Amino acid sequence: MKSKTKTVYVCQACGSQSPRWMGKCPDCGAWNTMVEEQMERSKDVGSAKRGGGSEPLLLGDIQAKDEDRFVTKIGELDRVLGGGIVAGSVVLIGGDPGIGKSTLVLQMLKQVSELRGKALYVSGEESPSQIKMRAQRLGVKTENLYVLAETQLDEIIRATDGLEPQVLVIDSIQTMFTSELPSAPGSVGQVREVSGKLMIHAKRTGIPTFLIGHVTKDGAIAGPRVLEHIVDTVLYFEGDKGHSFRILRAVKNRFGSTNEIGVFEMKESGLAEVANPSEIFLAERPADATGSVVVSSLEGTRPILAELQALVAPSKLTMPRRTCIGVDFNRVSLLLAVLEKRVGMHLMGMDVFVNIVGGLKIDEPAIDLGVIAAVASSFREKPINAQTVVMGEVGLAGEVRAISQAEARLKDAAKLGFTRCVLPQLNVEKMEKTAAIKKMELMGVRTVDEAMERLF
Repeated sequence: MKSKTKTVYVCQACGSQSPRWMGKCPDCGAWNTMVEEQMERSKDVGSAKRGGGSEPLLLGDIQAKDEDRFVTKIGELDRVLGGGIVAGSVVLIGGDPGIGKSTLVLQMLKQVSELRGKALYVSGEESPSQIKMRAQRLGVKTENLYVLAETQLDEIIRATDGLEPQVLVIDSIQTMFTSELPSAPGSVGQVREVSGKLMIHAKRTGIPTFLIGHVTKDGAIAGPRVLEHIVDTVLYFEGDKGHSFRILRAVKNRFGSTNEIGVFEMKESGLAEVANPSEIFLAERPADATGSVVVSSLEGTRPILAELQALVAPSKLTMPRRTCIGVDFNRVSLLLAVLEKRVGMHLMGMDVFVNIVGGLKIDEPAIDLGVIAAVASSFREKPINAQTVVMGEVGLAGEVRAISQAEARLKDAAKLGFTRCVLPQLNVEKMEKTAAIKKMELMGVRTVDEAMERLF
């Protein structure tokens, strides 16, 4: 079969192709990302062999079967994966450099190799001796964990077929290449081709494959977005390097929920699971401090209590500063406007700073009332009762709207010793009070003005 070589220019950000070079990608708008690549295409690509394809099946005749899962004994990782690792699945893990991606997969391989058998760790960035040093620091000692320093895809597949591991880890996908393409490792063509072949290999052999990917400056996984469409699960490992906490979050999962998160704490001996994140995030909360309030965020099925702080100070600038860390800037601007219009709180000449303690990022509207309470507390120099939890969504008319799964949030707050809660009146009316919730004083509010009266 004869083939011909075709030269195209491919955007390294989105994968868009063009027959000529351009300074700006016409699809994603990125500058200086068009790179020349050679593509070999067969002359009869469009032809198909008759009689060799799959036949359509009636949906009612298809036999459903449960996924073949196995747990890793790392509870936070199993939670995010949907209950464990599915045989033949392909999982992409992305995160900032040094955030702990390699540490996480090495600890996972330790558990899998002890429970299931052989595991293979393929590294294109580190030598076996470097991996050994990290394994000694993490206390990884197992006879079934194999290490391969290789970047050539064919050699990796050959070694995998010979070893037949229970789990395969590729660290990282941007360093791998196939000799079938002339482009350099890390290019769009190489990442797409290598990922596609690893996916086919995982489905054929049933070996779960974990791909570690670099991220760009804006936090997206480097390479074409088609990479996220190829894999079964996409996990992001997040965290602030100034804090020891790390959050593993699923943004795509064909075998489970995308709402679950796993919380870890980085220690000298590796990543430790945080079974009760609320207790950790509230451990150093100051007593009787103005501008501090406890809010409840729901991550999947897990309620997490966090401390939200606000600082309001007179500004000497023409345009007062608005700084937000861990919360949406536009949402905070909207809530400040509600305080100005509906409550009569004059914030136009004030700098306002809002922060979620512990490096958390919360984007659900259930913390709206908490933001308003913290800002009002700092502005009025009046602290909020330390045993009070505040939750509720706020509308532009100043109304407090109901939130989802209020019972689960209240149960978690009661376990940590909170005795009062300010929440939407509609949630109080619809709630089935359990023994734990009956011990709490529930203060239902319908408007922001009413919430201010209850809090202060």
